[in-house]
Amino acid sequence: MTLYTRKRTWLPALLLFVLSFVLLSGCSNSSSLDSDAAENGKDNKEAESEPKSGGSIVVAIPQDLDYLDPHLAEAAGTREVTFNIFEGLLKANTDGGLDPAIAESYEISKDGLTYTFAIRDGVKFHNGQDLTSKDVVYSYSKLAGLDSGKPLSASFANVEKIEAPDDKTVVVKLKENEAAIITAFTAPIIPADYKDSNKSPIGTGPFKFVEYKAGQHLIVEKNKDYYIKGVPYLDKVEFRILPDPEAAFLALQSGEIDIYPRIATEKAEQLTTGFKTISNEQNLVQLLAFNNKVKPFNDSKVRQAINYAVDKDQIIKGVALGKGTKIGSNLSPKLSKFYNDSLEDLYPTDIEKAKKLLAEAGLPDGFQLTITVPSVYPFHVDTAQVIANQLEKVGIKAKIETVEWGVWLERVYQGRDYESTIIGLDGKLDPFEILSRYISISDNNFLNYKNPKLDKVLDQAKIETDENKRISFIKEAQKIIAEDAAAVFIMDPYTNVTFKDTIKGYKTYPIYVQDLSSVYIEK
Repeated sequence: MTLYTRKRTWLPALLLFVLSFVLLSGCSNSSSLDSDAAENGKDNKEAESEPKSGGSIVVAIPQDLDYLDPHLAEAAGTREVTFNIFEGLLKANTDGGLDPAIAESYEISKDGLTYTFAIRDGVKFHNGQDLTSKDVVYSYSKLAGLDSGKPLSASFANVEKIEAPDDKTVVVKLKENEAAIITAFTAPIIPADYKDSNKSPIGTGPFKFVEYKAGQHLIVEKNKDYYIKGVPYLDKVEFRILPDPEAAFLALQSGEIDIYPRIATEKAEQLTTGFKTISNEQNLVQLLAFNNKVKPFNDSKVRQAINYAVDKDQIIKGVALGKGTKIGSNLSPKLSKFYNDSLEDLYPTDIEKAKKLLAEAGLPDGFQLTITVPSVYPFHVDTAQVIANQLEKVGIKAKIETVEWGVWLERVYQGRDYESTIIGLDGKLDPFEILSRYISISDNNFLNYKNPKLDKVLDQAKIETDENKRISFIKEAQKIIAEDAAAVFIMDPYTNVTFKDTIKGYKTYPIYVQDLSSVYIEK
């Protein structure tokens, strides 16, 4: 069974689930907890009343946006909110599959090299302009780098040609077969030749851009021309940037904000009546990442020693308050079919073994390292403190450096100027998209990891259409990364979202988004 069918149909359950980064703490809530409503991708929908139109809400987000232009944005925290503004040919759903969006159907050729999409009628951009296939060609050709020669998105690197035989048809031709390419077609589509996306973004989503003030907020309003009639219900949404979790919590208590995603467990438990909290496992990987190019992390024995020195169970119990699932690779158990569970106990806590490996690496007395952590995520900062204490037992003195989110993006992720960092890597729509960051020449390989054996396995996983063989390649890739200790893979932490109990229709996804299209206020 393959991941798609070669006929005019919709992708059934594409097991999904980095590029960017974001994490939070896990949670439960004494006031009103729905810990398993999102299990297996089920929506957290309220059935008590019919959706009501009107009103506005405020949603707290901890980080500023990196770019408004969806083709330049790298931070998951940006895509989290612009999910409401932009759409692609396809769109992720709460079950981990793909739904029709701008395209109403598609066909795949027998050789798997040609994808033909039929554009739905009645799709308009937020400026009132009708969307045609030319807009799709423009957007995806830009992402594929067909004119520049350098793809903006690695997901489109295998695209050879994109054509529009008529206004309602788009044909994408690939250089070689690629099983994961279908998920690339969730990428945002913007008007052809539009140059102001980073100042005044225009999409086709349920909400349209109103205002952005750096460090303060992003405001969107209802798209009255949205092709799904009656959606969205809200007139306006403000995504308020509140990097201080205490300030965000106080704003929730005082009624200034209505929805607080990624609220800390201990904070959620302080709330009494008037609020509801949803808590569930998410598709995200928290890790201690090494700069594999910098000494002594260019030595696998040093990386393995740190893996043996880190007690993941202690971190899950102490930092996540037990609300996290231990992992052994850069893949979440959410991708159950592809997840290699044999790696979870590859590095049991063993102080003596860690010391022995450090001695073999020529560091019998240990060494000093810096863990650079984005201050906007207290969960990562707390994790860094626990790890620093654990590393002391093997003679490693860890200094914790907290930096602003923008500095982390520029210096750590883009500049690769760091020794180690703790971060959360968000899920994608295909396991190859997640693991591809470890390919030697990958643009988002901020760990500077290089392994020819892994490159070969992932090259095979990319083009393999037989599902069982592809699963085998993905599991083998996880094993290579784990045994070579490219990082310390800690956990998939549970995610919390708390909102006023008058907020209805909130849905959770196994990818990093805030979907406000179904949300309404019960008056």
